[in-house]
Amino acid sequence: MPQLSKNDVPTLSLFSGGGGLDLGFERAGFKHEGSWEWMAEAAKTLETARPDWTVFGGDAGDVQNVDWRPYRGNVGVIHGGPPCQPFSNAGKRRGALDPRDMWPEFVRSVLTVRPEAFVAENVAALASSKFSDYVDSTILSPLGKFYHIKMVTLQAFEFGVPQVRKRVFFFGFRNKALFKRWSRPEVKFALPGDDSASDSLLTVMGAREALGLPDTGYDAVLPTIRSGLSGPRHTTSILSSVSAQKRFEALEIWPNGVAATREAASAFVAKNGHFRLSVPDVALLQGFPADWRFSGAVYMQLGQIGNSVAPPVAYAVAKSVSQALAK
Repeated sequence: MPQLSKNDVPTLSLFSGGGGLDLGFERAGFKHEGSWEWMAEAAKTLETARPDWTVFGGDAGDVQNVDWRPYRGNVGVIHGGPPCQPFSNAGKRRGALDPRDMWPEFVRSVLTVRPEAFVAENVAALASSKFSDYVDSTILSPLGKFYHIKMVTLQAFEFGVPQVRKRVFFFGFRNKALFKRWSRPEVKFALPGDDSASDSLLTVMGAREALGLPDTGYDAVLPTIRSGLSGPRHTTSILSSVSAQKRFEALEIWPNGVAATREAASAFVAKNGHFRLSVPDVALLQGFPADWRFSGAVYMQLGQIGNSVAPPVAYAVAKSVSQALAK
């Protein structure tokens, strides 16, 4: 994610979490105007990583309490990933009936501020037929009165992240000219052995290569990294399913009991001898730079990583918006 030239377009970040979208937009040249995140530990992560950013955490980071009117006319882009639990296949999928559904708040912010563009992210399940009525009534209909909107599904490994991680993105532009200039983020990578992929695509590295582990004769991208804030309370596992367990076993990587540091992980070898992951390793596998440090207990750090937009994906998304705004 090479730093691009500044474009002086101010952005607001909602549901900022560990900062995946924030980091991607910063690297793509956008000007950070403010982040809102109600989890104090995640807000601390952002404050530590970028002391010059304006970060609202805890009660101040609860977007339900924010008056967005002062930002109207002063912001180019709003981006954010409303909580995915109401729609995730890993949960009860209650949609609007789930009190964690914050899509109406994201919509409220956009309709109040009226930025030139917005980007919103969520789990791919939101784009399924089960939630088609919800998407139309809660997102597309109210925002479509003022914005031209495109909904696309992006896969993390196509942007260099060694992980299967499919997410849906909503791109909205205030005028038709901007919308017509926008192009879907350009895919750069394909899976090893994908004969259907274009010859121009690079082959994404596997998890073992990304971690710098010895060659065992088998390497592959990881299954989706699960958030440490879902499932059993205070879990330090990133395992999402039985099939995911089989992939980790084949890779000889231990996904349970993730350690706080690499030193702690190496001192506590898994019983089967597989490589025990640390928080920095999981962050790397999500696409975060090594100097991006997470705050809180291990499960909270893993939650921030697992809930985030993989930064290389966020970077590609932000670049596509910047290019549309610049033309």
